[in-house]
This record gives sequence, C-alpha cells and structure tokens, in this order.
Amino acid sequence: MKNAVIYIHGKGGSAEEADHYQTLFRDSSVIGFDYKAQAPWEAKEEFSIFFDDISCKHRSITVIANSIGAFFAMEALSDKRIKKAFFISPIVNMEKLICDMMLWANVTEEELSGKGEIKTAFAGTLSWEYLCYVRENPIRWQVPTHILYGSQDNLTAFNTVSDFAVHNGATLTVMEDGEHWFHTEEQMKFLDDWILRFQ
Repeated sequence: MKNAVIYIHGKGGSAEEADHYQTLFRDSSVIGFDYKAQAPWEAKEEFSIFFDDISCKHRSITVIANSIGAFFAMEALSDKRIKKAFFISPIVNMEKLICDMMLWANVTEEELSGKGEIKTAFAGTLSWEYLCYVRENPIRWQVPTHILYGSQDNLTAFNTVSDFAVHNGATLTVMEDGEHWFHTEEQMKFLDDWILRFQ
C-alpha cells in the first residue's frame, strides 16, 4: 500500500489545489478533499467518513490543510491515525476569530444571541450556534504538526498561532510579509521549501 496525502482547502478553495503538492510527495497518493461542510459539526461527520475510506487503503496518512480547513481537520480528525500535518495559515482559535469579527461588525453577544444569525458586509454570516459550539467543543489536537504563517495574516494574530504551536508542540515557520492566502510565486516557493524541509 502507498502512503497518502490528504489536502484540505480553505474557504473559497478547491480540491484541485492538491495537484500542486504531487511533485512534493512523489511516492504518495495526493488526494484533494472536496468537502461541503460549512460548520464544525458538519465537518465532524463528513471528514471522518472520507478519512476512514482513504485510511483503510493506504499505509500512512499525511494531512495538508489550509485556513479553515485546518480548523475542520482538528475538529473532525483528532482521534484518527495521522502521521503528520502541515497547516498553512490555520485558524487555530475559532472563538477568538468569531469574537474579532463581531467586533469588526459592531455586533454584541446579546444581539447575536437574540437574532441567532447576523449577516455582515465583510465577515459573512455570524452565527450564535457556531460560537456556542466552538466554546463547548475545544480543540484537542495531538498530531505532529508543522505550521506555516504569514506575518501579514489578517485573520489570526501571531500571538494566537504562536500560543497554539507552543501548547501543541508544533513547529512554527513565519514568512515575513506573507499573507493569509499563500498564492504568489514567491509565497508558493517559500511554502514548497517549508514542506520539503519538514517531510
């Protein structure tokens, strides 16, 4: 059996992005996950079914996850047999991100609790159910993990990702002037070198 690499895209991404990683993992099957989940409780079911199907056909599994894909992976796959994980601009503290978005949108907890959902111009739809869920279901992640973070990430503060890395024993690599979305030629070269360094 071959080894497998599962690629989990971020918001607005696609499973086709997995093709980029095939040259970095020549001896593995690189599989993009075209998931539909929008909430962590949905991811818990969908990700688990997908992972179990791949796992039984491969010797070992490595996960590459981007942004909210990393959050969903931690939420859904924490008890799975994963050799290692590469997280690119991961959302590691969803409660803080939601609270930050509420602050940016000038929405109070009382308002969100009363309305259930509030649509915002730039932060999408804020959900009281979502906020309550992440508070009641803290992340427990023990997979050996490498994190890539851009110093200009506009969603996650450095202290937030640094605290997570220390608490979880993860390596943390920072690209100066890197963004939340790694996409330029320079950023992708940095990303590729990072993966090759920690393979």
